[in-house]
Amino acid sequence: MAARRFLVGGNWKMNGNKAAYTELAAEWSKQKIAESVEVVIGVPAPYLSFARETLSANIAIAAQNCLDKVKGAYTGEICPDMIKDCGATWAIIGHSERREYFGETNEIVGAKTAFCLENGLSVIACVGEKLEDRESDKTMDVINAQMDAIAATVKDWKNVVIAYEPVWAIGTGKTASPEQAQEVHAKIREWLAAKVSADVAGATRILYGGSVKTANCEALAACADIDGFLVGGASLLPDFPVVMNAGTK
Repeated sequence: MAARRFLVGGNWKMNGNKAAYTELAAEWSKQKIAESVEVVIGVPAPYLSFARETLSANIAIAAQNCLDKVKGAYTGEICPDMIKDCGATWAIIGHSERREYFGETNEIVGAKTAFCLENGLSVIACVGEKLEDRESDKTMDVINAQMDAIAATVKDWKNVVIAYEPVWAIGTGKTASPEQAQEVHAKIREWLAAKVSADVAGATRILYGGSVKTANCEALAACADIDGFLVGGASLLPDFPVVMNAGTK
């Protein structure tokens, strides 16, 4: 089986503007991004087209959310055709902030994931546990339920990337140790092998998300089952290409 290509996703969340993105693109363009690395940046919806025009062609653009409807009276939402019309090719689905603040259940995340795939978008589907889940030894119970909902709707996994984001490590400065992250990633891969297929388990990329930065990215990237990152705050920094290239070290 071919090696899994390292993928680094940035998630700008609700941050930045045209001036900030232009400055960031200029800084990134001064640094070499390894051709072996796939880079995807999650951009606020109003700026999808601008980001596509501003960032280099070797960086793909993702929406941070997508409704599982073709079109219609869904005020404030966006659909796959709109995302693609702006030059984006990916969607981030089920981020913990969407689950926490906007009530996205496992079933909603599964439905959105499948709909995006069926309508021509690649998907970074997010899973992860809260601190109380980890402390009560329920990490894999939570993640397995999240994965079950995705597997119930997805027919073809070739354009699915899973992002494991321990919620307790997002934006807190806390990071799962490489050993903690690797343990969960390995268990997610075991789940894929048992519930989907060995081929899908071997081919599916599993990203780590949770306060990844230049100081810890190489140690995390060295883990066998960590195939890249989904990065929040550090993806808004001029030195983010250091994280992008971590998988080449």
